Amino acid sequence: MAKTTIAVLRVVIALALVGSVAVQALILPLLWLDLAEGELWGRLLVVSIIGLGVATMQVFGVCVWILLTKVRRGSIFSESSFRPVDVIIGAILVAAALTWILAAVLAPGSIAPGVVALIGGAGVVLAGMALLVVVMKALLRQAIARDVEARSLRSELDDEVI
Repeated sequence: MAKTTIAVLRVVIALALVGSVAVQALILPLLWLDLAEGELWGRLLVVSIIGLGVATMQVFGVCVWILLTKVRRGSIFSESSFRPVDVIIGAILVAAALTWILAAVLAPGSIAPGVVALIGGAGVVLAGMALLVVVMKALLRQAIARDVEARSLRSELDDEVI
């Protein structure tokens, strides 16, 4: 991967992380105040779901940053790469579950059914993204196996050459 691509992606991740902290610090308290007319349990649940959803994005961003560092160092094809990938899969699945919970919380209220369906559909898309990352993890596993095999063959050739 080109150094420019890694640098641009890091800038995007950094901006997203700064923006997500701004959402947690500024928008969530304003949302809390905006929902003051509703019941306390609903208010608490909605703000918590959104806050946790933002946290899943932050976890995702940090893990991608870790993987980018491995790419830059040339160490992406190692067993240690699986841990951040597993955390990414978990974060996306948690985000999908939070999205479905949010849809369920909003369904009996005055929210239009189409909006609730869109939120539920977003949860389905997130679950699909998690499955895509699972496939990419399998590809990483295959690439690591090929890399180990290639190193072994190179080592054998080096030993045989006079």
